[in-house]
Amino acid sequence: MNELTKAEEQVMQYVWKLEKAFLKDIVDQFPEPRPAYTTISTVVRVLVKKEFLEFTTYGKIREYYATISKDNYFKRHMKEVIGNFFNGSTSKFALFFANNEDLDLTELENMKMLLEDKIEQLKSKDD
Repeated sequence: MNELTKAEEQVMQYVWKLEKAFLKDIVDQFPEPRPAYTTISTVVRVLVKKEFLEFTTYGKIREYYATISKDNYFKRHMKEVIGNFFNGSTSKFALFFANNEDLDLTELENMKMLLEDKIEQLKSKDD
């Protein structure tokens, strides 16, 4: 699957939020000053070509919807980042994140609790 450019990702964020949308609905999501209608239309056409969007036609109007969920796109994107920058090691990624973000003790403890919960879930699956 192709990666999204920043403009494509912004359009996809709006489509994911709306679930189904006509071009006018997508344009209306942009804050003022909005990009030109034709610019957004071009980005949408590219997303259709890249197969991130499909559409249903009603006469001359198209209603667009995503072909991949936001969660699935994010998971795939993160796997690529971890693969490319951390040799596929999620623990190296987690350590990098913990060392390079301004995380306070509460945030680190919350992360630890989430990880411990996940470990317990996996252990109970094995039993």
